Amino acid sequence: MSDANPTTSPVSADAATPQLEKPPLEILLCAPRGFCAGVVRAIDVVERALAIYGPPVYVRHEIVHNKYVVESLKRKGAVFVRELDEVPDGSAPVIFSAHGVAKTVPANADSRGLVTIDATCPLVTKVHREAEIHHKRGRHVLLVGHSGHPEVVGTMGQLPKGSITLVEDLEQIAALEPESRDNLAWVTQTTLSVDDTRHIVAALKEKFPTITGPHKDDICYATTNRQEAVKQVAPLVDAVIVVGSSNSSNSQRLREVAERVGCPITRLVLRAEEIDWPAFEGIRKLGLTAGASAPEVLVEEIIDAFATRYTVTVDTVSTVVEDMSFPLPRELRSEAAE
Repeated sequence: MSDANPTTSPVSADAATPQLEKPPLEILLCAPRGFCAGVVRAIDVVERALAIYGPPVYVRHEIVHNKYVVESLKRKGAVFVRELDEVPDGSAPVIFSAHGVAKTVPANADSRGLVTIDATCPLVTKVHREAEIHHKRGRHVLLVGHSGHPEVVGTMGQLPKGSITLVEDLEQIAALEPESRDNLAWVTQTTLSVDDTRHIVAALKEKFPTITGPHKDDICYATTNRQEAVKQVAPLVDAVIVVGSSNSSNSQRLREVAERVGCPITRLVLRAEEIDWPAFEGIRKLGLTAGASAPEVLVEEIIDAFATRYTVTVDTVSTVVEDMSFPLPRELRSEAAE
């Protein structure tokens, strides 16, 4: 659904080329797009820790999956490491990323006396708690997600080995033969395709009618909202660009959603320099969105890049207004830090 009064504004073009010589291009800008509340909180955690402790502040894995954001925080004094053994002993804090970590990670940090700050998205923590409750109630947990993704690694690491099984696709469901078919539960990664997950969950329920699910869907509000916006825009345009990193699950899913609804050209790009210009030759309408870990400055960079080649107008297509926010960890709130 478009805004009742969408703002249409010409974007300044390269002064060296007369504007009339450039073909027209309408950009439909998806809303919502870009940063979600969990990403805002995670970035704020690093910046607040730097302000309180001073650099360096260590961060285990990328705080969010966006190279632009990571490089920006590096310049401010954040040091990104893959594992805790790269963090030296001392008073410098180590931050756990928004994707969450296995229980062994904070336990190892505590054994070394490291100062730790948990930037796990509260919606990921919700999935962790659900998995733990199911386990305590004697249920084997099926986790719908992508193998190797940090969030999946962290969720599986909440339970003892053998208590949780990863389910990636329908073929795996067909092969599942759990010890007890009547004591099963399912949870999901928060950044999956809404439509794909719906099919997988339906197959789980069909094969295991007594399986227990979450009271509220695990796929986060931001993932759902951004996919719905793309579904609205993609059928109206000649091409869709998703701004985001290649290792960002929610960004990859946005591109897949655009492709699935029939948009002929779909691309995931981090920066304007990655645009494959020949692929966009002849387009007249472009859909533009950004993954939940991509900053708005990169969206503006993409628009400016197209404005050097086209006479650009921008219309915003809004499907929902987001007002979600999450508080910082207690130890970083002003009253606790002073």
